[in-house]
Amino acid sequence: MSKPLIGINTDFRSSNQNSTEFAYVAAGYFDAIFQAGGLPVLIPPYENESDLEHLLQRLDGVLLIGGADLDPRRDGWMLHPTVRLQDPRRENSDRMLVRLIAEHRTPVLGIGAGMQLINVSQGGNLMLHIPEDMPGALPHLDPLDPDHRHTLQLASGSIMDRVYGDGELRVNSMHHMAVDEIAPGFQVTARCPDGIVEAIESTMEDWFAFGTQFHPEASTASALDMRIFEEFIMGVEIARGMVPAVHELVAA
Repeated sequence: MSKPLIGINTDFRSSNQNSTEFAYVAAGYFDAIFQAGGLPVLIPPYENESDLEHLLQRLDGVLLIGGADLDPRRDGWMLHPTVRLQDPRRENSDRMLVRLIAEHRTPVLGIGAGMQLINVSQGGNLMLHIPEDMPGALPHLDPLDPDHRHTLQLASGSIMDRVYGDGELRVNSMHHMAVDEIAPGFQVTARCPDGIVEAIESTMEDWFAFGTQFHPEASTASALDMRIFEEFIMGVEIARGMVPAVHELVAA
């Protein structure tokens, strides 16, 4: 049985006087896909939509990585002074990629900015700066503590519920933007106790898609977080008909 091909978008840095332009990705993303049973395929920023669609047709799923902030002006909002923008070449390609993913119903997992991109691309929106938009929230970004963590509250029967169950539940936190209004066709499946959205999941039967605000691929993640990638690969396998769906297993 062939392993699923999982595309991973890459970050991008423009050239400057000290460095040429280059694309890159943290090793934790493709290591997690390897460990979960998939074969990672890195996707550099594309400019031609037909070329990107040609590639997407060969992939079984896509992992959308985290990174710097999405440009809120592209979704009709003003630029907040705390926003640290992605390189436009990356964001142009990522927005085109997620639109094609949605059109083709390609299985997708978004992490950090990747989850936020899924939400805004499907009609949701974002808080641009948690301390201002929700002053009573817990700290979600601590520059002095890269290991900053908080607990989660899970939706029963969700992917997050299957991942964590009754296990120890503390996840890393390193963001100042967050999902605000949830996109149609999605539901919130994990929140921080202060109400900040930490995971979303598609409610559409024809599209396996979910995302986490926290980073299960990072060095600050726990061993339990790895099961998020296992759930993703399982969903990809179900989508391509390699294993029976959960309800079929229960019926059997």
